[in-house]
Amino acid sequence: MPDFKLPFKLYIDASGDGLGAELHQVHIINDKPVEGPICFISRQIKPTEARYGTSKIECLCLVWDLKKLNYFLEGCDFEVITDCTAVK
Repeated sequence: MPDFKLPFKLYIDASGDGLGAELHQVHIINDKPVEGPICFISRQIKPTEARYGTSKIECLCLVWDLKKLNYFLEGCDFEVITDCTAVK
């Protein structure tokens, strides 16, 4: 279960085939930080989106993920983790 007082970590990734994200949160268990998943989302790339460049697809992924996970993230602290340097 998410704790909305703690920050979230949003891992995003995109490819020519699809968009995806993992929402995680770090909890303290037995005095040790333990990161665990809250939810996973993904979808296929649409034919028109398949023509986008790598950076644009990764940005599309971020926007789509934020819209889909708005319930969890609105008003909360979160960090986005991506492998795309253009989005960092």
